[in-house]
Amino acid sequence: MTALTELLARRAPGHSLERPFYTDPDIYRADLAAIHYRDWLFALPACQLAKPGAYARLQIGAYNVILVKGADGEIRAFHNSCRHRGSVLCKDAAGQVAKLVCPYHQWTYELDGRLIWARDMGPDFDPAAWSLKPVHSRELCGLIYICLAGEPPDFAPFADLARPYLEVHDLGRAKVAHTSSIVENGNWKLVWENNRECYHCGGTHPALCRSFPLDPEVAGVSADGSISPRLQAHFDRCEAAGAPAQFRLAGFAGQYRFARMPLQAPAVSYTMDGKPAVRRPLGRVGLADAGSLLAFHYPSTWNHFLPDISLTFRVTPIGPQQTEVTTWWLVDKDAVEGVDYDLDRLTEVWLATNDEDRAIVEGNQLGINSPAYAPGPYSPVQEDGVEQFVDWYVRTMQRSHAPAALAAE
Repeated sequence: MTALTELLARRAPGHSLERPFYTDPDIYRADLAAIHYRDWLFALPACQLAKPGAYARLQIGAYNVILVKGADGEIRAFHNSCRHRGSVLCKDAAGQVAKLVCPYHQWTYELDGRLIWARDMGPDFDPAAWSLKPVHSRELCGLIYICLAGEPPDFAPFADLARPYLEVHDLGRAKVAHTSSIVENGNWKLVWENNRECYHCGGTHPALCRSFPLDPEVAGVSADGSISPRLQAHFDRCEAAGAPAQFRLAGFAGQYRFARMPLQAPAVSYTMDGKPAVRRPLGRVGLADAGSLLAFHYPSTWNHFLPDISLTFRVTPIGPQQTEVTTWWLVDKDAVEGVDYDLDRLTEVWLATNDEDRAIVEGNQLGINSPAYAPGPYSPVQEDGVEQFVDWYVRTMQRSHAPAALAAE
């Protein structure tokens, strides 16, 4: 890792990263080991697993994980590997089961991971010693996070900060109206860098720009932490109505952020006409024009929580130059499609925006693949959010590869 350590050390502040960070398979594997295998990752909204026995499968680098809702209503995560000879238990991306049954030799597990049947294993075999290997998981206000590390980082600081912002959105009352997964042919960091600025929005996202403001203060992270009087007035108005809004950037090197940002007036939701996407709102946000609670948690999720709907996004690297982006549109569980909302109208803005972002990221990756690429300067006005993300990445990787960290491994 000497080359990586040197690349990190010579990173030029205010500039994009050098080419190997986006192209080198060894650095990609180092990213997985230092970040995705150690940090808390957003997995899915809890309402996706609505009934006991509902499961979803998630691939994170070399790790194959299943999340399943138990008979007690709790969602648990397990390594998707039978304790007998290692066969995968669930091959489909999602489904519904009564028990978890290995397709190889039919070892059978309860939904809580306990082995309850294994044929012809002899009188000394103890099923209790062969439960599925668990993956750390937490539910936070209707959002499920997992961590692959043996000893996960403390989840409490993030949860304590997030909870007041999220509670008013009542995600426990949500259902999934639509899910979309796309593969972007670009490194996962390019996906994040594109998300962290709207410098590109005016020329690329005509549908989104009907509602999302081009003001860089909304999309970015002010380098000095300052808040304009206009934005502070919006925060104060939302807070007075019972919807926490104040900008908060916290965690190691700013790993997560919450801020309830205004939309472009008179828009109140991400629709082509700016009007609510759903007649029956999801949550208890007292102001129709409260805007969007913009929340991110590196490396796996950004989110838009609005008075009428919530959108959650998951970023999953699947190769040095491939990243899966999954989007969930959440509505109130009693909202009826065709009555309270039209699915095409609900999804058209972000389906278009996601596809536009895919094209941007893929073009960015193709340009970086050229040996002629060299790091360029960020706009101090428009790209402070990108700088913040890259700083988090560099500092996180440096911490991971410091001598003390290596000695502890």
